[in-house]
Amino acid sequence: MYRGRMHLRLCFDGGYHVMDEAAHVCSDYRPTARQLWKPPLGTVELGVIGCKNLIPVKTVNGKGCSDAYCVAKYGPKWVRTRTVCDSLEPKWNEQYTFKVYDPCTVLSIGVFDNSGSGFEIEGSKDATRPDFRIGKLRVRISTLATGKVYKNTYPLLVLSPTGLKKMGEVEIAVRFVPVSPTLDLVHVYSQPSLPLMHHIKPLGPVQQDVLRRAAVKIVAAHLSRSEPPLGRDVVLYMLDADSQGFSMRKVRANYFRIINVVAGVMDVVGWINDTRSWKNPMATILVHALLALLVWYPDLIVPTLAFYVFVIGAWNYRFRSRAPLQHFDPKLSLAENVDRDELDEEFDSVPSTRSFEVVRARYDKLRMLGARVQTVLGDFATQGERVQALVTWRDPRATGIFVLLCFVVAMILYMVPSKMVAMAFGFYYLRHPIFRDRMPPPALNFIRRLPSLSDRLL
Repeated sequence: MYRGRMHLRLCFDGGYHVMDEAAHVCSDYRPTARQLWKPPLGTVELGVIGCKNLIPVKTVNGKGCSDAYCVAKYGPKWVRTRTVCDSLEPKWNEQYTFKVYDPCTVLSIGVFDNSGSGFEIEGSKDATRPDFRIGKLRVRISTLATGKVYKNTYPLLVLSPTGLKKMGEVEIAVRFVPVSPTLDLVHVYSQPSLPLMHHIKPLGPVQQDVLRRAAVKIVAAHLSRSEPPLGRDVVLYMLDADSQGFSMRKVRANYFRIINVVAGVMDVVGWINDTRSWKNPMATILVHALLALLVWYPDLIVPTLAFYVFVIGAWNYRFRSRAPLQHFDPKLSLAENVDRDELDEEFDSVPSTRSFEVVRARYDKLRMLGARVQTVLGDFATQGERVQALVTWRDPRATGIFVLLCFVVAMILYMVPSKMVAMAFGFYYLRHPIFRDRMPPPALNFIRRLPSLSDRLL
């Protein structure tokens, strides 16, 4: 019989926060240990009034009906309204309060049908099936004005393998009441969201994912024994734990999000090109005057930029959103005209349960998409390697030219005042199009001729 000794080291540190929600919709960032909790900054009051125009989700005695109830989740606190039986316009009129420790958090509200009663749906009976998802919405606390009551009706949208469907509307009222001074709320924005241990000894992405899955299982098991109980499917839907799979629709939606973010930069680039092209001569002359002013008085650069940002923010104040309770946007999610095959792929389980031909077609399409991504990544890598090749002597002639040119530029800048150089460069860049060559500039031609490591790939 073998006998040995096992060395085991256990470490329990309540300084970490184990998320059970997605990071972008998290409702609590506090550490696990209660001794490390700070006083609350305020409370958020939620009034669940009712629903309107609900679509029947089951049939009883040949009549469509719905047994709806509402669930709200903020931080570790879960609340559930009573179930209103056989009503397509249920009224709850229930009020709840939640303590707010961080204003940059999200309150989640979901509406479900109490389906675990063996009622007939589409001709089948199943007493063990999960509660039907009618829809949900989220409220970001930081968008709520202090002490103002927001009461409105919001659509309940659900994306299923058959497409986007509006299940009805939910009416809620919400108000944020601070208990701390305004300076405390402002101070929170300068503090890290996660506890100190996440920055001293950060957890890896794999560890965070494992901890989140474990936390979701624990929360689901705990709420299934509460009174009234919450099913596992309800918990997964509220925590977005079952929506992290691959989706071609989400890939395209995120791509358009990036395009919208870059659109602002492209507008600035377009304005600069219009100024260089002298489409508006008066504006170009003013830019020349501003350039001369900033070159001769460089101390005005930072204040001018700050004032410009202030003007943009003040101008956009008129176009701010009046309703902070933003429901899900079908247009942003590209869910209005999504392809049925993409929806079927999105809702397919892992491993896939579809036929061999369907899986093969999806795999071929994914390979074509992967080839495009591979090409784009290769292009980015090539440009970076060309910049590195400027000083690594992979092309001795090019590196020699670049190094010698840098030496000449350094000597010129040592002898010529920097203001004169900046002025000359600015005027040269903004010169009239009749003084420009339509061919690419020499510097761009020089970069494109540099070698990269792409020729070493098999």
